[in-house]
Amino acid sequence: MTTTRDDTPLWLFADQLGPAVHGGEHAHRDVVLIEATSALAKRRYHRQKLHLILSALRHAERDLGDRATLIKADTYTDGLERVKRPVLVHQPTSHAAERFVHRLHERGLVAEVLPTPTFALPRADFETWAGNRTRFRMEDFYRDQRRRFGVLMNGAEPVGNRWNYDEDNREPPPKKQSRLDVPAPYKPREDDIDAQVRRDLDTMNLDTVGADGPRLFAVTPAEAKRALRRFIDHRLDLFGRFEDAMMSQDWAMSHSLLSVPLNLGVLHPLDAVEAAEAAYRDNRAPLSAVEGFIRQILGWREYMWHLYWHFGPDYRKNNALDARTKLPKWWTDLDADAVTANCLHHALQGVHDRGWTHHIQRLMILGSHALQRGYRPDELTEWFATAFVDGFRWVMPTNVIGMSQHADGGLLATKPYTSGGAYIAKMSDHCGDCAFDPKKRLGDDACPFTAGYWAFTHRHRDRLAKNMRTRRAVSSMERLGDLDAVLEQESARDRF
Repeated sequence: MTTTRDDTPLWLFADQLGPAVHGGEHAHRDVVLIEATSALAKRRYHRQKLHLILSALRHAERDLGDRATLIKADTYTDGLERVKRPVLVHQPTSHAAERFVHRLHERGLVAEVLPTPTFALPRADFETWAGNRTRFRMEDFYRDQRRRFGVLMNGAEPVGNRWNYDEDNREPPPKKQSRLDVPAPYKPREDDIDAQVRRDLDTMNLDTVGADGPRLFAVTPAEAKRALRRFIDHRLDLFGRFEDAMMSQDWAMSHSLLSVPLNLGVLHPLDAVEAAEAAYRDNRAPLSAVEGFIRQILGWREYMWHLYWHFGPDYRKNNALDARTKLPKWWTDLDADAVTANCLHHALQGVHDRGWTHHIQRLMILGSHALQRGYRPDELTEWFATAFVDGFRWVMPTNVIGMSQHADGGLLATKPYTSGGAYIAKMSDHCGDCAFDPKKRLGDDACPFTAGYWAFTHRHRDRLAKNMRTRRAVSSMERLGDLDAVLEQESARDRF
């Protein structure tokens, strides 16, 4: 419980816009919202990301009515000084923002800083769980989360007597169809607020990337509820089976598209988890799909949040594989037309058009390519955080540094996640009409992922040979008769 005066206003960041923050014990308070121009211009963000942020803030002002005051200022400090009295705020969601809030507290602009209410597990409880661990396994954390919150449990045992149905959720895309046979995802209806946001962004003339497209994601609690219900009632049933598959003509497939409202704080993770479990209990969705969805939210998402804080601000400096290649311009400009490989083209096009791709495209296409080519992990982390509409500052370090790029040397993941073209050929419909052949590692039509896999394995052979999960790749590489030619080819490759 807060000890701050009852008439102290509550300041909301743009990712704290749900009732978990401004409702409950704070439902009586006035609310302060700040549009800080300097924050919008600080980095080269995706145009649609900026639209979502401004739309969320302005819709919050409308929905909160007389409680809310939206201040447009150059900086947050300028905005707070116009409030004329100290404000109450919840812990922000990045190291830099937390330091900033504490400076504001020292200056008297912030009266009190409260714990973050937009995640299931409090930060202090995670630190108790982490204890003196030096190696972390998501599965351990996930099982404890299930027990703690009583999710998909029959007493002390998991429903179905299995904790994890990941092996049941790896089906390739169905043959002879270009789209998954599933109803379309929820799409919000743009209104006058969105129209004004678009006009204002045009006037600001900010340096952005990506297309200005229709708003695809929920930004209010009401929209988030509709998006969740649409997913649970019409799309969850097929989610698990095909969650790792990729289809050229179906960017959303059966994914929930809830990461934006979750990261804006307008949808609480436990609400999503409880809705999914209810679908299973009511025989409206199979256990494998429900468990897979719950694992993403109550497991992985919470895990990434807590490890971000546990590892600290220096974690993003890790570069255990000594990756030094700067991100190429076609990558940072989201120029998909500069890319030949179908899989990479579609992933980059998705980022350009929507600021979003699903998790396998992030990990096994974009991330795998970056890992194979030795792109700098700090630059890659920044790119994911700014080019993706759900890429808030806390999300990307552990996902990119730890999971995708193995730049922490194995603190988070037990092996680097990369593959040759065979995996992409199996899990997508991209390879059939691609100019590159996933079976070839040498020649003009050699797949850059297949050849790149062997070049990466050779570059890090000593490290990989010591890892039980990757030593077989080194043994296979040593048996390649054309390895020298492949390495020479990849060292000069400028076409992907």
